[in-house]
Amino acid sequence: MNTLYFLIQQTMLFSVPLLIVALGGMFSERSGVWNVALEGTMIIGGFSGILFISLMQDKMHGQLLLLFGVLIAALAGVVFMLLHAFASINLQADQTVSGTALNMFAPAFAIFTARMIRGVKQIPFDNTFRMEKVPLLGDIPVIGNMFFQNAYLTTYIGLGILILSSIVLFRTRYGLRLRSCGEHPKAADSVGINVYAMRYSGVLISGALGGIGGIVFVVPTSTEFNATVSGYGFLAIAVMIFGQWIPKKILFASLFFGVMKTLSSAYGAIPFLAAWQIPTYFYKIVPYIVTLIVLAFTSKSSKEPRASGQPYKKGGK
Repeated sequence: MNTLYFLIQQTMLFSVPLLIVALGGMFSERSGVWNVALEGTMIIGGFSGILFISLMQDKMHGQLLLLFGVLIAALAGVVFMLLHAFASINLQADQTVSGTALNMFAPAFAIFTARMIRGVKQIPFDNTFRMEKVPLLGDIPVIGNMFFQNAYLTTYIGLGILILSSIVLFRTRYGLRLRSCGEHPKAADSVGINVYAMRYSGVLISGALGGIGGIVFVVPTSTEFNATVSGYGFLAIAVMIFGQWIPKKILFASLFFGVMKTLSSAYGAIPFLAAWQIPTYFYKIVPYIVTLIVLAFTSKSSKEPRASGQPYKKGGK
């Protein structure tokens, strides 16, 4: 049972960043703007949040410091995505090119800034955020061991974002307007919806969630940030597509890929896998092979927003 608890906990640590970032990509594409800059947004968010934690850890402690770090990461993601929003919406630039440029800029900026501040590209921090047991909930038999022991606050933040995203997208007037701008912006404009404003909001929400996803990825897995998120931003795009731009399906997709990542990193803790003595590199490439296979079989049936990636010009044909 201890092995099972460990694997479930590891799966959550890998799944939650994917979930948050994929939900961010969903908001952007639901508004009609492709966002391939999720990788860069995670790097900027993770860098900003971890830098704040590193600088403030002598003055603040515990979960409050982590919460402030998450807020800083979200704000940094929003500022970073303003560049993509301006290029894509106002300048009507190619959204793939814009996102790719930001992905190239982000790690270079993080490394340069880190060296200016610390002299090295790594930003170290004291990881004191793991909770041994959540009060009361950690004492629940079985469930407590799985989800409320040796856990991080970021896991629950991710689940809260999932619930809120589902409500906002399908139970609010804002969500209806956002989806209409991604499906038929001319029709939305004809009834008085400001397509530019809605698309800006979708991209900026994407930036906030991408930034949060960056710090959520780093905190449980490391004690330093070195300007990389191991391709998680690109994997989150695959999760979003596999999840058909729907929150609950994105949840299942992120759990699936989280299991694959868990097997690739913790196979030594699974007795029958360890006994096979398969080379380590095989397990490392499994998540990405699975990603290619899944996308190959599901891409034809994917139902992305009709106007996603299409620049909109008010009054244009």
